[in-house]
Amino acid sequence: MITMDTSIFSFRLDGQLAVVTGGGMGIGAAISVALASAGARIVVVDRDESAASGTVENLCTSGHPAEAVILDISDEASVTHEMERLVARVGAPNILINNAGLQHRKLLLDTNAQEWDRMHAVNTRGAFLMLRECSKAMIAAGIQGRVVNICSLGILHPMIWGLAAYASSKGGVMALTRNAAFELAAHGITVNAVLPGGVATPGAMAATGPAVAGPALRGSPLGQCEPVDIAAAVVFLASPAARFITAQSLCVDAGFLLS
Repeated sequence: MITMDTSIFSFRLDGQLAVVTGGGMGIGAAISVALASAGARIVVVDRDESAASGTVENLCTSGHPAEAVILDISDEASVTHEMERLVARVGAPNILINNAGLQHRKLLLDTNAQEWDRMHAVNTRGAFLMLRECSKAMIAAGIQGRVVNICSLGILHPMIWGLAAYASSKGGVMALTRNAAFELAAHGITVNAVLPGGVATPGAMAATGPAVAGPALRGSPLGQCEPVDIAAAVVFLASPAARFITAQSLCVDAGFLLS
């Protein structure tokens, strides 16, 4: 007779604290709602106070505990200070979702170093700082945590013109994912990445710059993903069901790589 621990089949996150960067809108807001629906308490980290407050109000109105931390994740001193305050107030996080990011489009030959640096400061440096501080807190508390980094399908295949800086910054996040997973495995912390394809979000729609050419304009075989599709993948990787998955990348692209 085969016996097994069926608790790993659960996607419940009851009693866990989840920090979601960029949780004020779009994919981040959907991730916050999905994790809360699975039982987690949510901390929405965002530099946009109005957006963060909107997500928190939505969650609290629905009966899910949540709070906001207003923070520029590219600022090391601010990240260290705010995460120390958070841990002192509510304890160490069980889950970190590195979702915050910029996605302004500009052709490679027109991109200047300042624009390149700003993209990497938020998308790559910010993910590193949040991962470092949250992992320190997890280890100090003896928590075998989960980190999920939101990357981009653009690191595997060019999608549209104007994403050289963006895709490069997200490529750095993928490298961070693998190396952090390698170092943090000894502490029982898993680190994985979700790679969204084209997703209609307020941030993507408001992104400046050209979108005049590229395979993404043809669409994907299954249509266009919605933020909830990315959120579902995140819940899986944060759940007990993914306890032995680390350093992996999960594409949620509606079959884009097939086209």
